[in-house]
Parts: sequence; C-alpha cells; structure tokens
Amino acid sequence: MAKVIDWLKQNDKLMFSLEITPPDRGKSVDDILSSIETMMPFDPQFINVTYHQPHVVYEEKDGVITRRPRRKKPGTVGICSAIRNRFQVEPVPHLICGSFNRYETEDTLIDLHFLGIENILALRGDPPPGQPRYIPEKDGHNYAWQLVEQISQLNRGQYIDELEDPFPTHFCIGVAAYPEKHFESPNLEKDLFYLKKKVDMGAEYIITQMFFDFRQYRTFVEKARAIGIQVPIIPGLKPLVSKKQILTIPSLFHVNIPAELVALIEEARTREQEFANGVRFLARLAEQLIDYGVPGIHVFSMGQGRAAKAFLETVFAGKR
Repeated sequence: MAKVIDWLKQNDKLMFSLEITPPDRGKSVDDILSSIETMMPFDPQFINVTYHQPHVVYEEKDGVITRRPRRKKPGTVGICSAIRNRFQVEPVPHLICGSFNRYETEDTLIDLHFLGIENILALRGDPPPGQPRYIPEKDGHNYAWQLVEQISQLNRGQYIDELEDPFPTHFCIGVAAYPEKHFESPNLEKDLFYLKKKVDMGAEYIITQMFFDFRQYRTFVEKARAIGIQVPIIPGLKPLVSKKQILTIPSLFHVNIPAELVALIEEARTREQEFANGVRFLARLAEQLIDYGVPGIHVFSMGQGRAAKAFLETVFAGKR
C-alpha cells in the first residue's frame, strides 16, 4: 500500500510524515539522508521532497546578454529514488506550476509514473528570488487547481494530444493550504474558495503550511468543512528553536509567531535552552492536535534533523 490516501483511511494509528529540501547545487545529499536515518525509528509513512523554481541570471559575453535559468536546489527526483531505495519509504515529490508549460508538466508526470511514484504534492510555487510576483510560463498553469486538473486528466488517460489507447497514470494528489491564508490572497474566504477548487479537481488530501496556534488550525478546518471540503487536512508543523528563527520565519513563510513562543525563546539564557523551549512548545501544540483527532502530523524538517528528531521523541514515544 503506497498511496497517502490509503494510509489516511486506515485510521488505526497516528500517521507521521516528513518534508525535506534538496541540498544546494554542488553539495552532497549524504547529510540529508543521514538526517532521515535518525528519524526512521518513528516510521514515517511518506517523505515529501520540495522542488524549487529556478531563478534567472543574465550573462554578458562578447557584448551579447543571455538569459539563463539557474536552479539552486536540483535533485528532487533523484532524492525521491534514493529515499525509496535506502529506506523503503514512499517519497512524495513536489510538482509546481512555475517554470513548466503544460507539455513539460506532462513529460515530468510520465517520468514519475515510470519510476513508480504514486503520490504528488501539487503546488503553484513561489516566485523565484528577485521576481516580485508569480508569472506563469507560456502555456503553463497560473493556479495550482489547474495543475491538479491536468494530473487528474492524466489519471483518466487524457493526454494533451489525442493518443490511441492511452495508458492512465495513478497518482494520489495532495495540495497545500494556509490556515492564516496565502499571503497573496485578500482574505481567508477567497483562499478557501481556491482550496475547494483544488479538491473539486481531484486533490485527495491537504497538508497545511506551518502554524503555531491550535486555534488557527481548528478554525481553518471548521471553515473548510463548512464549504464542503471533506478530504483529510494534515497539520504541518516545524520546530522553532532559536532567536534567529523568530526573526526569519515570519517573513519567509508569512506566518504569525505567538507571543508565548516568542517569550519562551527570548527568555532562554543559552542556545540549548532556546532549543528545549521551542521543542516543548511544539510538542504541546501537537498534543492538542492529536486530542482534536488530526489524521496525522507532517513535520517540516528542512535541514533541521536534530530539532525534528527531538520533537518526534517528545510526541511519538509510546504512541505508535
């Protein structure tokens, strides 16, 4: 059983999943795989691997200026293969709208299908560094729901070009949601409208952006259910364990940090105390979510294997 939705339907144990980011270009993947190794005792059901839109650089040679895309973090598909081969855990690659036209998207989906990948997290993707707003490729997708629609069509054997006896894919499609709303959306209601559109197009489960207040998740789920979104909504959590993160995470991820967590980190006298206070706060949040009956916990490790492991040890010991 390899599809995320099948695990979610089991309901016999609390599901745990991870999210990692490929290393920078030229760096080894060994540290990331070693970090995953430390969390394998907690039996992750799947591991998401992020994909990053390339940024554009302009190079001048012999008086001619050339526009060249550069990806800082390549390797999403390769890491997915390494995860499956080394850990026998189902990888979930992120697939984004940005930098792909519809034909390139179809080619990528065919590659993933041939590799035996059965799960995809479909996202619009953020603009690359230096680009103030999202700009779709020519004949590309402007919204994540359009990407979900294309994947669903391929699952039905509907390719862009009309083919004779086309073979369908079998992807389980996940999508993202934002309990505090997407930063580009004018309000949460508009954001939920587009989330429902993604579900209507074929999304089978949802993973939220990180948040640090249980009430935000509860309110978000209630509003989602009220407009007919019935698929599982998995909370995404990230350990915040340093003063530096208090300053950087809100601007990077457009999330609010509760005053209680800020105080816990700022009152710490040592880095180890910052770390312990941050892990303890997130563990309490996870306990609230578990009591509420969430379908699982998705942990954004993002190169912070030590913090993720400490959080998992606190929350999952004896529960699974």
